[in-house]
Amino acid sequence: MSLRAAVAAPFKSAGTDRLGERAFVVDLAVDRDWFSPDQAARLVDIATSEGLLEREGDDLCARFDATSVTVPEEFTPDESILQKRSTFERIVAAVVDSGEEKQQAVAGINKLQSELAVSIEAAAVVYARRRGVDVSDSAASAREDV
Repeated sequence: MSLRAAVAAPFKSAGTDRLGERAFVVDLAVDRDWFSPDQAARLVDIATSEGLLEREGDDLCARFDATSVTVPEEFTPDESILQKRSTFERIVAAVVDSGEEKQQAVAGINKLQSELAVSIEAAAVVYARRRGVDVSDSAASAREDV
């Protein structure tokens, strides 16, 4: 939730799904004081690699509906979102964002992995899809891992 919320916040403030990269970084680093400029730039790289953002020239485009993300007024992202997550971690986060408890999701994925005799990433993709969670970007990464 926190990565998606941190990425959504500048777009929600601007009321658009497209921002200049500099404006995005300024919003996070100066306006909100959530990160240093270097950390905000790192967040752009992570969000791009996870399919939340897309670069188009000097602009960043949200690849999700930022207006549908609730960013609580007291929200402050944890610095842990600045670490690149594995394919498995991204899929679990998507399932949790859909409303399922993390412990329940991980247990279900582990059970499915055992039943299907597949990699943990493949089991996570199947688990998420069975719950109607779109993990198509992560599914491509899981396929590459196989």
